[in-house]
Amino acid sequence: MNDLTNGRGAGWHCRSWLTAGLAGLMLAGCAVGPEYQRPAPPATADYATQPLPSTVSATNVAGGGAQHLILGADLAGDWWTLFHSAPLNALIQAALTNNPDLKAAQAALQVARENVLAQRGGYYPSVAAGFSASRAKQSELISPTPYASIFQYNLFTPEVTVSYVPDVFGQNRRTMESIQAEAQAVRFQMMAAYTTLTANVVVTAIQEGAVHMQMAATRELVAISSNMVEIVKYQMAKGYASRLDLAAQESQQAQMMATLPPLVKQAGQLRDQLAVLAGRFPNEAPTNGFELDSLHLPTELPVSLPSALVAQRPDVRQAEANLHAATAQIGIAVANRLPNITLTANAGSTALAIDQVFTSGTGFWGIGAAATAPLFQGGTLLHQERAARAACVEAAEQYRSTVLTAFQTVADTLVALQQDAEAVQAAAAAAQDARITRELTQRQWRDGYIGRLALLAAEQAGWQTRISLVQAQANRYADTAALFQALGGGWWQRAELTKDNHEK
Repeated sequence: MNDLTNGRGAGWHCRSWLTAGLAGLMLAGCAVGPEYQRPAPPATADYATQPLPSTVSATNVAGGGAQHLILGADLAGDWWTLFHSAPLNALIQAALTNNPDLKAAQAALQVARENVLAQRGGYYPSVAAGFSASRAKQSELISPTPYASIFQYNLFTPEVTVSYVPDVFGQNRRTMESIQAEAQAVRFQMMAAYTTLTANVVVTAIQEGAVHMQMAATRELVAISSNMVEIVKYQMAKGYASRLDLAAQESQQAQMMATLPPLVKQAGQLRDQLAVLAGRFPNEAPTNGFELDSLHLPTELPVSLPSALVAQRPDVRQAEANLHAATAQIGIAVANRLPNITLTANAGSTALAIDQVFTSGTGFWGIGAAATAPLFQGGTLLHQERAARAACVEAAEQYRSTVLTAFQTVADTLVALQQDAEAVQAAAAAAQDARITRELTQRQWRDGYIGRLALLAAEQAGWQTRISLVQAQANRYADTAALFQALGGGWWQRAELTKDNHEK
């Protein structure tokens, strides 16, 4: 047997002692720095000073149905399907499949996960293998170095080196904790991108449908106004109207025509935005616009309990993960001020010929331990620890601010829904009154009691109330979507988003 195996008894006992020592250090070690405590849910039981109404009032028009607020009910993962619109569902699916921002967020999450796996390597020893070959000539005036008493020789050395840094004070554990928390922050950032994307698609589609209806009504108004100008011109020619009457009617016509280009511009921009949200170029947008009439107003709206909101909102969970990471950074900063221990071991063989490697007498091994401790760093490590503690306070306040903003968003949306319902009621009543006025005016005109100009004025008022009603309906649809987004978007109901972490 060669020396490497013959010397195994002593080397084996030394390595066994080293292993036992490592285990003792691991067991005795403690992670310095504060232990993270998850913030308690807010003690508040309501979103506003006044209790939530169980039902939001309704009127008998499209988008004016009653909405029932169900406190404590859970959100659906595909809440947009409650609008019962196949075109809207197709837009959402295209966006979830092709949107580059969502894909970038998913890739960032994969990066974070790989960084977590990479950091786990710090728990294990580092093992490296090497092989060196050299040729040298020794001075003949001194004793030859090799045992063969030659002055020119080759040297072949295969070697295995093991090094290990025991986590005595928990620096690696705190580092792992921080990186895991950072990965969680990236995960909830991806959830926020998903929730924002779905809500943006719904709201943009609603706005596009509303603008198209406003454009149609405005074109009718422009046509009526042009007709009224022609009538006033005829009356002025016959002496029944003055130049002042014509100027006033032409001014009204110009004002009406001026409202159309902004609507056309907005419609084009919304169409382009929908194309980009779906991961397409603007010139690839569908030529047929989204129709507001294709939507049905959701009648039952879940409203999460305030205590559950902090567990559902991605931005709150991201802020909480940032707080966790900042807490772990304090432990890392404290551990940097404490001694660091490194254990090493190596074994191999050195021979003058390649065929003599691992033969008797060529083996070697060694073990060692080293400890280093910072004595003077000019205050660097101290101030780094203080900076970490201040950063933790900053993260805690940012978390609190995020929670407050989340509650404000829900409260504002609930108020908006109540006011939207009343706005739809008022606009519907105005549209109904305008319809009755137009019908009566048409009857009077047919009977010869009024002129064509009065009839056109009644029709003009009817189209104006139609525009107001469309705007009120669109606001109610959009704020309904905003409520689902404010409550977290139901991401925890989507299997593809929770497959790696089933915690809500």
